[in-house]
Amino acid sequence: MRPRRTRKPAGSLPVMPTLVLDPQPVEVASLIERRRKLGQDLFDEVWEGVLHMNPAPRGRHGVLETQLAVLLDPLARAAGLVPTGQFNVGRSEENYRVPDLGLHREFTDRVWYPTAALVVEIVSPDDESYKKFDFYAAHAVNEVMVVDPQERTVRWLGLEAGKYEPLDASGLIELGPDELAQRITWP
Repeated sequence: MRPRRTRKPAGSLPVMPTLVLDPQPVEVASLIERRRKLGQDLFDEVWEGVLHMNPAPRGRHGVLETQLAVLLDPLARAAGLVPTGQFNVGRSEENYRVPDLGLHREFTDRVWYPTAALVVEIVSPDDESYKKFDFYAAHAVNEVMVVDPQERTVRWLGLEAGKYEPLDASGLIELGPDELAQRITWP
């Protein structure tokens, strides 16, 4: 028996990123407002004035996020750093990114954080984690950690001459990517 081919309904477009140029259609404005009211915009980002609507992550993302927070907290505090969950890296609502976790040199209760000592990105299917590196470098984020649950890997990168280079160990806390990967109970 041959597999059945599925067909898209006539006139339907494949799922893809969409850029809507001004003036914004009423339907788009309504969608944005509805997402805001329902709290579904918490992971949204604005990249040079372009809204990136990000869905809430899968469950394993949250499991990893919690583990990382627990593992990094004592090391961060011992180094004089303040750990946080998601936060806005940027200076305004017109251009910002939202990492999954961060370590800060000092804590201030604010909406926009111009930089961080370390940001953590947990990779989700089809996300844009690796595309954020230039933005983080421009905002003087010292280190970026990328945790990939699919590959069960931790990449730790340090800012060198405006680019991120792989690190064997953090320059901020006493930990490296291999040791952290071994401490994680991968979901």
